This record gives sequence, structure tokens and C-alpha cells, in this order.
Amino acid sequence: MSTRTVVHSDAAPKAIGPYSQAIKINGMVFLSGQTPIDPATGDLVAGGVTEQTQQVFKNLISVLTAAGTDLKHVVRSGVFLKNMNDFAAMNAVYATFFPENPPARSTVEVARLPKDCLVEIEMIALVP
Repeated sequence: MSTRTVVHSDAAPKAIGPYSQAIKINGMVFLSGQTPIDPATGDLVAGGVTEQTQQVFKNLISVLTAAGTDLKHVVRSGVFLKNMNDFAAMNAVYATFFPENPPARSTVEVARLPKDCLVEIEMIALVP
């Protein structure tokens, strides 16, 4: 029988609903979407999609670390953009975090995101 473990990091924003930051099971971790909320203030970071994508990755890395893994073990990500016109700017930041062997990914435009942010990213990673 597999053990399902809730993963939580105080260095990432608290869940704003009935969900966990991540769930670890069978050598994998499934991260909920992270938004560009500064965990220290609970507010969205200032700036545009570039700054927001950077904060999203800080939050994702905090949750991955709490789960015992890192970006090198990410196998899939999903990116949600408020406006597909922000794709190039988001993608430029994204590429800095995955300079080699990036994970599989989908990117979609959505009508609205929590707190009216510009970007949200979810991930699935292996736990070594």
C-alpha cells in the first residue's frame, strides 16, 4: 500500500482553499499551482509577468525542497497565463530555470487567476 504524504513549506504561500501545496506518493510529488504571492506579506509581487514568474518559481522551489526534490526532477509542468501575449516574457524567465532537459509542458490562456495574477504554474516531479 502506498503512503500519501501532504507536503507543506512555510517558505511558500499558504493554500487559499481546501487543497495542499503538494502531495507526495509513489516516488512522485504533485504540486498544486503556485501563484506570485510573496509568502512574507500574502500579497502579489509588484511588476509584470516577468517578476510574477520569478516569484512563482521561488514558491515552487520552496515546495519542491520541502518534498525532498528539485527542478532537475520535474517531469511535467502546466502554465496558466492571463494573457497569451505574455508568453514570450514568461518563457524567457521559465527557460532560466530549465537551461537543459526541460520537462514536458503545456501553456494555456485562462480567463482569470487567483487574486487576478498574471501567471500560475503547477508541476509534477520525481522524488529521488
